[in-house]
Amino acid sequence: MNGLTVADRAGAPVRAVRQGAVLAVTCLALATVVSAMASLNVALPDLARETHANQTQLSWIIDAYSLIFASFLLLAATLGDRFGRRKALLGGLGLFGGVSLAATFATDPGVLIALRAVLGVAAAFVMPATLSTITSTFPRAQQARAVSIWAAVAGASAVLGLLASGAVLEVWSWQSVFWLNICMAGVALIGTYLFVPESAQPGKQRIDVVGAALTVAGLGVLVYSVIQAPEHGWGSVRTLVGIAVGLVVLVGFVAWELKHPHPLLDPRLFRHMPFAAGSLSITLQFFAFFGFIFVVMQYLQLVRGDSALIAAVSVLPMPAGMIPSARLSPRLVARRGARGPWVVGLLLVATGLLVLAQVDAGSSYWLLVGGLFPLGAGMGLAMTPATAAITDALPPRLQNVGSAVNDLSRELGGALGIAVLGSVLNAGYRDKLDLGGLPAPVAEAARSSLAAANHVGNATGNSSLIAEARDAFASGMHLALISGAGAAVLAAVVVTFLLGRAGKTGTVAGLTPDSGASHQMDRSVR
Repeated sequence: MNGLTVADRAGAPVRAVRQGAVLAVTCLALATVVSAMASLNVALPDLARETHANQTQLSWIIDAYSLIFASFLLLAATLGDRFGRRKALLGGLGLFGGVSLAATFATDPGVLIALRAVLGVAAAFVMPATLSTITSTFPRAQQARAVSIWAAVAGASAVLGLLASGAVLEVWSWQSVFWLNICMAGVALIGTYLFVPESAQPGKQRIDVVGAALTVAGLGVLVYSVIQAPEHGWGSVRTLVGIAVGLVVLVGFVAWELKHPHPLLDPRLFRHMPFAAGSLSITLQFFAFFGFIFVVMQYLQLVRGDSALIAAVSVLPMPAGMIPSARLSPRLVARRGARGPWVVGLLLVATGLLVLAQVDAGSSYWLLVGGLFPLGAGMGLAMTPATAAITDALPPRLQNVGSAVNDLSRELGGALGIAVLGSVLNAGYRDKLDLGGLPAPVAEAARSSLAAANHVGNATGNSSLIAEARDAFASGMHLALISGAGAAVLAAVVVTFLLGRAGKTGTVAGLTPDSGASHQMDRSVR
């Protein structure tokens, strides 16, 4: 009957159930590690009060995870492909849950920063293994739908993490955010053990350990220097030398990868204009997005006085704009080509951030909505063509590289956004704060963070200190969000230029390169 045996017909539902379980488990594992990038932002005021972390330490508590996540992503993806993606998932989820448990007992900011860094290592093994498991488990005819679900989970998990953390913080302390991590990782670990099959990439290639070390060292020194800049001064020798050393090491990484027979990331891939445009666009989009999340969660709770849950719910206009625009984007691209919707989306991101840069302690919530909605709509509109430009630019044998670059662009952009915009916020806050006439210990505490200033003001009955600190924070936030808007405008200009060049050479028409371009790309990295 249509060439199918009774066994085939009986086995089809079983395979469908198995594939559905694999998709559910991998998406839960993905949501676990992606939501952890944003979820702790809601707990920053509690962390500042209970651990006495200053503004720089708060930046590190959030960014240690993103930085290490990005730094180890390419190496972890290579190890997972070689030794087994199921093993990578089991090991990564087990480490993630165990370290999250240890974090619930932390009382010192330094310890918490170190534990968040180890969580980043665990996440680096989990995220690439989820997508590779899906593409190796599902037949080609069903891959597009499965990957689209994976992408939707990756996009929505940050906002869902904020909401879930806001809800538990209404009842428990900041440790509850880590308990949420433990529960999600535990369920995903059990599901992986029961349902996910083992898969690995055939062939045993050498692991590029030197390339991985250069990535970690270069990004680590660069981000460290940026985050510490408000402490030492942006123009200080220490800051400038640190940034220069980080950039030199990253240049060394590029030089090493060009000559290595099995590089973690071949720089020659960026000769393809749509691929370069997609990578840069996603990096700058998430630079602005995660920097914005880091800033606005503190503003909502420490300046406006919202609870953790209200603060999380307050940003819902952003996904309300993101979801419909993400669904609309492929149709617009099919009709008008990639460049128009892509650039319009980036300009909407910039517009939303510029509107949000106008808010202060007394602003109406409707001003926030006026910025959040275009920010979300722009992210949704630009994300689809940017992601497709990366994956469609590569031949089939390099699709794992495409997914790794897409993941790396997200995490690297997020890490740099939190570092740079958090540092700009901190510098603006310190410069604007006028603490003349206050005792030195009180002034130093107030200067360390807005949460500390609020605590000191409430304890001493100094309402003018609280008002002064909130105004100073709003001033720093304005500078940070304008910087984020500038990054989005820069992305729009670069995308316009790169796609224009690609159009002249015939390598982009919409989102899919022609076969000649794919063949050239494939040949350039053999």
